Amino acid sequence: MKIWVDADACPRAVREILFRAARNRAVDVVLVANQALNVPPSPRIRGIQVAGGFDVADDYIVEHLEAGDLVITADIPLAAQVVDKGAEALNPRGERYTAENIRQRLAMRDLMESLRSSGQVSGGPAALGRQDIQQFANKLDRWLTKHAQ
Repeated sequence: MKIWVDADACPRAVREILFRAARNRAVDVVLVANQALNVPPSPRIRGIQVAGGFDVADDYIVEHLEAGDLVITADIPLAAQVVDKGAEALNPRGERYTAENIRQRLAMRDLMESLRSSGQVSGGPAALGRQDIQQFANKLDRWLTKHAQ
């Protein structure tokens, strides 16, 4: 069991929670990004830098994850691929992507992208707040309790 992190856009506070989980719960955390990563020295934490390009990090994660792994990402198309492979996905706000909700989330994402590109809607999600970080930590802890040995 591993935790994979779509690290290019993963907030620092979320990475810190994951680093603590790796140390305290003896779980492997693998961060994948298009840029160099600064990860603490630990046999449980790895940073993998992939080539630049559209979805290269996502493709690496999907290719290497196994059923039962957890992927941390705010990227809904990546989350859909993760769920299709039998793994689980959690976004940095603590929202789980599941087989039951991923198609609806993809449809909403596509609708919002269309509205933004036509100028009918501007902006994106609100900044990550303390409550979001706490919710992420709680959901991660529940997942670790359920899956860690």
